[in-house]
Amino acid sequence: MSNNITTVRQHLLDTLADLRDREKPMEVERARAVADVARVLVDSAKVEVDFIKATSGNGSEFLQSGQASSLPPGITGVHQHRIKG
Repeated sequence: MSNNITTVRQHLLDTLADLRDREKPMEVERARAVADVARVLVDSAKVEVDFIKATSGNGSEFLQSGQASSLPPGITGVHQHRIKG
């Protein structure tokens, strides 16, 4: 499993499911700690987005979806050229 925003989302959904488990619910304090860490990760992702915008960057590993690439084998990435006018 790679560490990216999809991982954060999945952990939060898992935490919600654990909290709702009537037979063995997660402790509220632990769930709060998970949410606090997730909040910090999301805040850092916002900083990454601002940095990407400021530097005209192409993206971030953390903000990738974590899904398999749809690129053909041997192609590792795509570079887009933009005409500024």
